[in-house]
Amino acid sequence: MTNSSSTRKALVLQKSFSPFSNKLIQAGFVDGGQMQQALVESRKTGRTLTDVLESMTGQQLSPELLRQYKKQQLFELKILYGVESLDPEVESISNTQVTQLIGSLISVDICRRHCLVPLSKTGEAGSQSVLVAMVDPENLEAQDDLNRILRPLEIKLRRMVITVEDYQRLMAKYLDEQVAKEKKRDSAKAVDVQADLEDLDLDGSGLEDVNEDDADLGAALQDAGAAPVIALVNKILVKALQEDVSDIHVEPQEEFLRIRFRKDGVLMEAFPHLPKKIIPAVCARFKIISELDIAERRMPQDGRIRRVFQERKVDFRVSTLPSRYGEKIVLRILDNSTTQLGLDKLITDDETLHIVQDMAKKPFGLILVTGPTGSGKTTTLYSVLSERNDPGVNISTAEDPIEYTLPGITQVQVIREKGMNFASILRAFLRQDPDVILVGETRDPETAKTAIEAALTGHLVLTTLHTNDAAGAVSRLGEMGVEPFQVASSLIGVLAQRLVRRVCEKCKIAYQPTPEELARFGLTASGDHEMTLYKANNVPNEQISGEREAGKLCEKCQGGGYKGRVGVYEVMRVTERIQQLISDHAPAEQIKEAAVEEGMHTLLAYSLNLVRGGHTTLEEVERVTFTDKGLESELKAKRKSVLSCTTCAAELHHEWLDCPYCLTPRYKD
Repeated sequence: MTNSSSTRKALVLQKSFSPFSNKLIQAGFVDGGQMQQALVESRKTGRTLTDVLESMTGQQLSPELLRQYKKQQLFELKILYGVESLDPEVESISNTQVTQLIGSLISVDICRRHCLVPLSKTGEAGSQSVLVAMVDPENLEAQDDLNRILRPLEIKLRRMVITVEDYQRLMAKYLDEQVAKEKKRDSAKAVDVQADLEDLDLDGSGLEDVNEDDADLGAALQDAGAAPVIALVNKILVKALQEDVSDIHVEPQEEFLRIRFRKDGVLMEAFPHLPKKIIPAVCARFKIISELDIAERRMPQDGRIRRVFQERKVDFRVSTLPSRYGEKIVLRILDNSTTQLGLDKLITDDETLHIVQDMAKKPFGLILVTGPTGSGKTTTLYSVLSERNDPGVNISTAEDPIEYTLPGITQVQVIREKGMNFASILRAFLRQDPDVILVGETRDPETAKTAIEAALTGHLVLTTLHTNDAAGAVSRLGEMGVEPFQVASSLIGVLAQRLVRRVCEKCKIAYQPTPEELARFGLTASGDHEMTLYKANNVPNEQISGEREAGKLCEKCQGGGYKGRVGVYEVMRVTERIQQLISDHAPAEQIKEAAVEEGMHTLLAYSLNLVRGGHTTLEEVERVTFTDKGLESELKAKRKSVLSCTTCAAELHHEWLDCPYCLTPRYKD
């Protein structure tokens, strides 16, 4: 009876397994019970069945068995989705076509977001189609994004299904090729200014005899016949664009000319000190290409340069300022082609992201974004606009200057000389049936009051203020003469932000901070729950050349220890309680305490979460967001929170909303 029962059970299991699974059982690789366990584990964890089986048995499957498994996978996917399946190991794929389609039609961002790869484009104009391999061909959001791109071009979408592993291999191959091309391009365009200094025309003659028709910096850099001062200025601009800097500082000193770049928010020397005698020639050249008056050296001037670099248009906002040793020139680089808009690309914390997205969906009201110059406010505002940008929504913006180009919206440049300031443009918008209005900056009472009126009369208004935190925006509006009841009625929320440098993923150094170091930031150490943080692997400037020659320099950050920046956000939603505090003329400190008690993450708390997640360092937090006053305020606001973690039971001496050891949110009393 026992043998008969076991046989029947084995037959039942065999019928429930796929042909591939039965083949493994028959080959003795696993038994029926192990196969059932592996299937459950695969469904639960999302790992492939072959990975689970190899981990379970400690043996590797033969290439023949792996091919059979993949063949079965593709057959099942074909039946499941009703489209043809793709096996890159069997069918040839043109890497050239893939690269061309990603570069010109379907962006790499969409490919990675929806796990898809464009393979080929066929047909003639008017009857073209694009074949796209997708991990999930029934993903409606992916289909909507693709059709939004293809339909205006009258291109039909054709779908195929692909395994996750094959998708990852194809994308990794594409990205590796792009990195290799970028390295080759950078090495080919190395910038050396010494040759130009040797032949420089120091008396300034010939500066005005310049052909400005050729605005391509790449071509200008290769022009061997260009005057030395022209070549020198072009190389300064090119190097700044190659290194992805945000600002160029041309600073005359008593004995030399200093060129500095601001990269990831920090100034650094770009070139060795240049001779003092070239200061007039370089300053004159910058003023000529900015269309400024080169004879005017006693008054500040503002200008603009537009150039083409690597087939993209780049604007430089130029400001000149007379100083003791000559005119200081600062150029802000406005290159929106390198910025990807989208709140999900900026905000790393899911809770904060959902709050901001919910605020952006409101039909009317006022949303303020605050922070210092260069903290990414405009990028955040345009990311909100991109979420609302739809054929059924009328969006208008007033800016100085226009930094981004977003199709489908009306953008207006401020021209103060002609009376077109923010307030006058905003009043004109109200007569043009707008749904969403963006005001580049609210800096005067007239603009503030007009924006509040627009928000109260059925429009969603987005604008910026210069305040230290979210709660301070309420006081700032009051200083501009806006009545508290108007602020309380119109304000949806305030988003304060900063940018901290992202620690280099490739060379960052792990360490355990001391209890004293943690206590300074309001954190505590526990012997049972040691916290691992990261430091930047900074290479001193004087050692960088030697490290580079020895091949020891980090390829990603080039010895800086940081690469890129990440946003720090403090989002204050205006709840009924905060509305009442605003109406009662409550001070900013009291409003902030109420917002924290209702769950707001402050700038300091958010940045410390980034440190815990390995995105940045305590040194960056101290440089950008940490103040003793801010820490004292936050501890005061959080005094009602419990002092032990409900998950890991760690002893906590400071009242943070999240446990610094296991990151579990703690409950309030």
